[in-house]
Formats: sequence, structure tokens, C-alpha cells
Amino acid sequence: MRFSASVYVALKPGVNDPQGNAVLGGLHSLGFSSVDGVRVGKYLTLELDAPDEAAASVQVGEMCEKLLANPVIESYRVEVAAL
Repeated sequence: MRFSASVYVALKPGVNDPQGNAVLGGLHSLGFSSVDGVRVGKYLTLELDAPDEAAASVQVGEMCEKLLANPVIESYRVEVAAL
């Protein structure tokens, strides 16, 4: 069966986010002073074959642990749906 997976990767709380700080500075310089925090992450979409949704979710979780995320400093969330 064919599945689509959405993967959301973000830095864990407390990990310095220089990209987020740069975006925050840019927003402030554009007049958006009400913003008081920005965290930058990654969004990935994958298509894969698996016998069922649970197996697809396990496969994508393994991909995250091995390549797509750095589990030491990043957390991730996976959403899987049949195509």
C-alpha cells in the first residue's frame, strides 16, 4: 500500500536557534514588534510503500532517528496517511 508521510522537525526547547533569532530580528526591523520568539524547523513530505499505516509510521520514525532529525537536539512528529 502507498502512504504519504509528513515529518515536522524542530529544535528542542533550550537549544539555541540562531536562524530563529535572525528571523526575529528581521521581523522586528519590519515593524512586527509584537513577535517575541521564533523557532525555525523543517517540514518534509515522503511517499513510501508499506503493508499498513503502522508499518509506514515505524519506517518513517526509523528514518527520522537515522537521518532526518538529530535526536540529541531535535524533536520530530510524523503524520502518515494512505494515498
